Amino acid sequence: MLAIFISCLGLFGLASFVAEQRIKEIGVRKVLGASVANLWRLLSTEFVVLVTISLFIAIPATYYYMNNWLHKYEYRSTITWWIFAASGVGAVVITLLTVSYHAIKAALANPVKNLRSE
Repeated sequence: MLAIFISCLGLFGLASFVAEQRIKEIGVRKVLGASVANLWRLLSTEFVVLVTISLFIAIPATYYYMNNWLHKYEYRSTITWWIFAASGVGAVVITLLTVSYHAIKAALANPVKNLRSE
């Protein structure tokens, strides 16, 4: 739980940084008629893609090492596919919950205030 909390803090900081870097782009898109859902999807998609790539790297490696480790025991359980699916869905949900705060905050911000310095 501590590792998940620390990784969420890092993800929260990264989402904050990305939202701050793209605040003018978000303001322009909002002025041109983008909805809050579109802007949320724009900011959240990057993080979901990164989590998906990490899952494609981690799942085969985890299966290989866990399978080898479990073969050392006489009474062992099998590794089923739904464990990896549940952990993948959990990782994506945690990512979306963590990133959504900054994505929605940036999407709801007043675009005039953000574009005034231009």
